[in-house]
Amino acid sequence: MIQILQQTAGNLIAIKATGKLTVGAYAKLLPLLVDRFRQFKTIRWYFEMEDFKGWDAKALWEDIKFDVTHANGFEKIAMVGEKPWQEKVTDLMKPFTKAEVKFFKLTEKDAALSWIGLNGS
Repeated sequence: MIQILQQTAGNLIAIKATGKLTVGAYAKLLPLLVDRFRQFKTIRWYFEMEDFKGWDAKALWEDIKFDVTHANGFEKIAMVGEKPWQEKVTDLMKPFTKAEVKFFKLTEKDAALSWIGLNGS
């Protein structure tokens, strides 16, 4: 499931992912992302993972297609999670984007939001 967080404003997209992401979840998220890319030159992304189990195959494919198409449109990506594999996924993203990408633990949510620029940073 994807929840769009209240911090979403301007070129900052803040979401929380729980469980396993499906194509249905992407159907909710993609219009928001496409709209923000139309409005802004670059996007800052806060992606929080709590009790996150990953992607089903179709959702993963949609994610990869979108990320490849928009790889240079991200300014910063804050990945916030609780599992070692989530930190590894964050590291795997780095060569495929010009964005600054950083992993934070769930206990570091405030630091992640500050780093992504929510608090004027």
